[in-house]
Amino acid sequence: MKTISVVTPCFNEEGNVREVYERVRSLMLSLNRYRYEHIFIDNASRDSTFAVLSEIASADSNVKVIRNARNFGHVRSPMHALFQAQGDAVIVLMSDLQDPPEVLAQLLEQWENGTPIVIAVKQQSREAAPMFLIRKLFYRLVNRLSDDIETYENFTGFGLYDRQVIDLVRQFGDPYPYFRGMIAEIGLPHTEVQYEQQRRKSGKSKNNFYTLYDLAMLGITKLSKVPLRLVTFAGFAGSLLSTLVGTAYFTYKLFFWKDFTVGIAPIAIGMFFLGSLQLLFMGIIGEYIGNIHTQVHNRPLVVERERLNFQYEPGEPMPSTVRVLGAASGR
Repeated sequence: MKTISVVTPCFNEEGNVREVYERVRSLMLSLNRYRYEHIFIDNASRDSTFAVLSEIASADSNVKVIRNARNFGHVRSPMHALFQAQGDAVIVLMSDLQDPPEVLAQLLEQWENGTPIVIAVKQQSREAAPMFLIRKLFYRLVNRLSDDIETYENFTGFGLYDRQVIDLVRQFGDPYPYFRGMIAEIGLPHTEVQYEQQRRKSGKSKNNFYTLYDLAMLGITKLSKVPLRLVTFAGFAGSLLSTLVGTAYFTYKLFFWKDFTVGIAPIAIGMFFLGSLQLLFMGIIGEYIGNIHTQVHNRPLVVERERLNFQYEPGEPMPSTVRVLGAASGR
């Protein structure tokens, strides 16, 4: 019997985690052909999320819980949980219930057909139309900028990944990973399962302008060198334009030196334009330098405060004696 790991990151999701657990459990029991583990990683929630998860884990040993020492962000925490999964296939499912757990049955069906990567793609979304459009435009921008890597539009990370895929992701060794980009860069055969994204069931979205900007810059800088080359090309173009304008100005001044007068406005406008352009280019270069800075620090993805129902420490193989589907709870 194959083992399936379901990984669910959460932060201040006290109103959703129990329903996520119940719907996943109901689905897995109805399929009745897999062992499974459901790993929740709590990113130091400030509400009662961990208390709810502790109660669930005490009653069901299939549920395993990791509690982070602090909030390590929306990028590092899910990846750490992914690496703790021991299943033959790993499914990433968010805790806000925008991605219906019932889609897991379709993901598993495609995986059983021999596809190592099964991604869930938003065909429609019940979120605000402007936000859905902005996300769609971002996916297209990343796809155009990526260096010979085919990325997937409307793919948020929700999907199923074979064990060999997870092992390949681990080899990246990236302390601040862009998971969607890694899946695209691996390049193994994939299948798409379309679904309609729902509205958030309970609570408020944890995404804000900074987190969305952070993810956008992460996606662009991890997959593409095009922005850096645009900086170089813009420097060449600016140098050429300045030479041509300077030559034209000098020539005109030689022939019409008595009548040709230019005020301070063009100089001031030009200085502000070049200054803003320099700040933009410095920002682009800074994003890449920031990635290098994060990489060389080589910090752990997260630091755990505690874990529930794990019979093994981080990095250890899952013992064959671990019982599922009704085994006694342990801490």
